[in-house]
Amino acid sequence: MRAALFSLLVPGLGQLTQRRVEQAAVAFLCTVALVGASLGLGRVSGRAAEVFFFMILALPWWALQAYDAYLGPTTGSDWRRTVRTAWQRGHDIRFLGVLLLISAVIDTFIILKNFDYLLPFYCTKFSGIPGFVTKAISPVLHLAVGYGFMRLTRWAFFIYLVYAAYGFTNGIVNLACFGPGRIRNTLLAAVVISTIYILWRRGALLK
Repeated sequence: MRAALFSLLVPGLGQLTQRRVEQAAVAFLCTVALVGASLGLGRVSGRAAEVFFFMILALPWWALQAYDAYLGPTTGSDWRRTVRTAWQRGHDIRFLGVLLLISAVIDTFIILKNFDYLLPFYCTKFSGIPGFVTKAISPVLHLAVGYGFMRLTRWAFFIYLVYAAYGFTNGIVNLACFGPGRIRNTLLAAVVISTIYILWRRGALLK
């Protein structure tokens, strides 16, 4: 556990304390490369894309190398063992659950901070109570699916499909009405990529 905490703070540090110098170098250099790629893509596509690419490129690897430090050395290939164990135990789905829970908190903060902002809902911007309800849909679904993914529950898969259908159709309709935008495009890409992955990994939730 101590090695995992070290690697969470500085990628590869946990492996270094275990005298796994090669694994420590791989963990550190890969993290630096992925963070740099996220920053570079962000400069081209904007801040929203930078955060998106960091979440799907750098952060999963950051978590995986910390998990490798937690598992410790093995007689075979350490990285192969780590990936296989994380896959078999559904830790990738749990990781997505954590991201959704974080997203729920961020969504709630943004809603409360910008209470008068009217969120586009299928080309319509509602005010008053209907407007608040439409803004609350996203954090509520993020919270429910995130918790379900953390627990690897069967019902989380079906709620996620509802969330994905809502996010994709709402995004497409708003795209047709208001035109493309960096945030709108990034959110649509996130829904499509995450849905493809969840459908591929549905066995971890439906077993």
